[in-house]
Amino acid sequence: MRRPSARVFTLVISTRQNGRSSRLERTGRYDVITSNSSEAHKISLDQHLAKHTGEKPYMCGECGYRTAVRASLSKHMRTHTGERPYKCDQCDYSAAWKYTLDNHKAKHTDYHLTKHTGEKPYMCGECGYRTSNKSHLSRHMRKHTGEKPYKCDQCDYSAAHKFTLDKHLTMHAGEKPYMCGECGYRTAYKSTLSLHMRTHTGEKPYKCDQCDYSAIEKSTLAKHLVKHTGDKPYMCGECGYKTAIKSHLSQHMRTHTGEKPYKCDQCDYSAAHKISLDQHLAKHTGEKPYKCDQCDYSAARKSSLDKHISKHTDKKPYMCRECGYRTTRKYYLSLHMRVHTGEKPYKCDQCDYSAARKSTLDDHKSKHTGEKPYMCGECGYRTTYRFSLAKHMKGHTEEKTHKCHQCSYSADSKTALSQHMKIHTEAPTLQL
Repeated sequence: MRRPSARVFTLVISTRQNGRSSRLERTGRYDVITSNSSEAHKISLDQHLAKHTGEKPYMCGECGYRTAVRASLSKHMRTHTGERPYKCDQCDYSAAWKYTLDNHKAKHTDYHLTKHTGEKPYMCGECGYRTSNKSHLSRHMRKHTGEKPYKCDQCDYSAAHKFTLDKHLTMHAGEKPYMCGECGYRTAYKSTLSLHMRTHTGEKPYKCDQCDYSAIEKSTLAKHLVKHTGDKPYMCGECGYKTAIKSHLSQHMRTHTGEKPYKCDQCDYSAAHKISLDQHLAKHTGEKPYKCDQCDYSAARKSSLDKHISKHTDKKPYMCRECGYRTTRKYYLSLHMRVHTGEKPYKCDQCDYSAARKSTLDDHKSKHTGEKPYMCGECGYRTTYRFSLAKHMKGHTEEKTHKCHQCSYSADSKTALSQHMKIHTEAPTLQL
């Protein structure tokens, strides 16, 4: 059996700085393994001494990598040759390095077994998130720390995950290599194309375990499940808005912060939501991919097409349970419900005023600034409010859109029509 024996070495380092020479001499002890070969002693000692001198005599001819240890160079060369000498005895996996194989084998034991047991031993101390994989916890922690180690070399963008950076880089390249063979839709991301294809195949792999509902995306199923529980755990600290979906709260918070992270690369426009940016970009391209199957109408937005189609069907599927109000769009119903709930999420930052709609808040803010952004192109009349301009314009067009259903009378405002209707509803006075 080989035994360690002490070797005495003397290390001499000479340097010259600012015209002055200096000499460092150090004597020490170094243990080497005794063997029958004196060459083994010399190699071990040479490797140890390299730690003191910083010398890296072994260089890779392919990429210039340098190292102090010959064995390290041999391992490095496998990145070029593709050699993987370490084989897994439980599957076809092979590795270039032993420690990589050891990590892989753990999947057959601890990590793999958790799939059967459901055990999730790694827990986040901030929010209670649990996982069976230690690396998953490390990635999750970046949500709390804000760490974004992956940097874009073309702009200031950085990401918490490499795959997110890869997606971002396609914005610079402008590449959309993934195309749908059915309709010609193109995208920069393979995963997006996979989701898109389900619109053609009708595949809905995510099933609700409480009803017959199924969804194309997992996130859509998660939104559906809250209908069964009614739980809304995410609340805005500014206005009390509550939601069942964390991403909805993040989007909502932008109404308070004014953050608009989505930038147009063709003008100065920016948006709080990606869908708003997509709709804006259609103005530059003129693209209108959404076609009506009953007439020649086409639209840049799906919501616009849905609104148009309702003109053909005259259906109003969204109904208020409080008062029976019906509408063609879910969004309009959401706005209407604030009449009953009294919710006014849009706050003025200069006074205590709050509004149910953002457009109403924008109109209110002009009272503070004195701004009158709405102008009549016919006569130069200016006003603070959009609806006031619309009412004024009817004076030029003589359009009277409010019709009486009991006679031929028509008016240019709802208020005028209401006054007129009293003629029909009020009982006439009898004169004796």
